[in-house]
Amino acid sequence: MLAGEGGSAAFARFVQTMNAITPVLETRDLTIRFGGHVAVNAVSCAFRPGTLTAIVGPNGAGKTTYFNLISGQLPATAGRVLVKGEDVTRLSASARTRRGLGRAFQLTNLFPNLTVFENVRLAVQARVGAGLDLFTLWSDRRDLIAAADVILERVRLTDKRETMVSALPHGDQRKLEVALLIALEPEVFMFDEPTAGMSLDEVPTILDIIRELKADRSKTILLVEHKMDVVRSLAERIIVLHNGALVADGAPTEVMASKIVREAYLGQELDDE
Repeated sequence: MLAGEGGSAAFARFVQTMNAITPVLETRDLTIRFGGHVAVNAVSCAFRPGTLTAIVGPNGAGKTTYFNLISGQLPATAGRVLVKGEDVTRLSASARTRRGLGRAFQLTNLFPNLTVFENVRLAVQARVGAGLDLFTLWSDRRDLIAAADVILERVRLTDKRETMVSALPHGDQRKLEVALLIALEPEVFMFDEPTAGMSLDEVPTILDIIRELKADRSKTILLVEHKMDVVRSLAERIIVLHNGALVADGAPTEVMASKIVREAYLGQELDDE
């Protein structure tokens, strides 16, 4: 979006516009220590609706740990997580989900012994407060069945509707995890390396699905990703973590052109144009 406008002036206008919008998600001095090791070090960042932010950095930089702190998988040692201005730092992961945070994991988090449809059906049930009863009579809830089928179509899994999840190839399991997120209707989508382990021919489908989610400007998307071609194609903003600290935050063209980011944090991958 900003590449054609060029340079810091374009990003400054972008930041000014975004600053006028209340953050849907914010971290303030967010920190976690494991013994003497500081894995995430006082990271302060705000994320607003209508943006896709890529979080990058070398292995061990703290990217997934930062995600875990935001979504509630890990308790913070210090600092705060706010969702729409509400402090959720001490809330459980499930409570944060109910407040609009949706998280897709680096490893899939599915029900392997159920069908593709049943997985999405359960997510739709959970969203409307119908519980997780597999044996509920669904003939009276055709609306929820239809909603699940619409989601399967969105993630290109209609043809796998009755397939057991355990029989799905890895790429289809990643698409199904996105389907479960969509079913929960979060305000914030958090993707942790969504293309990890995928073959080259599977990657474009996942990226297309994320682009479609991005088109809804009421949503906020956070993306942890080490493949810079994926970052280039999706991100409007990049933040860089190194040794748990936030070391860069800006427009993709600026961050990728930064000497310190190229040499110290992203290695030579950025040069693989």
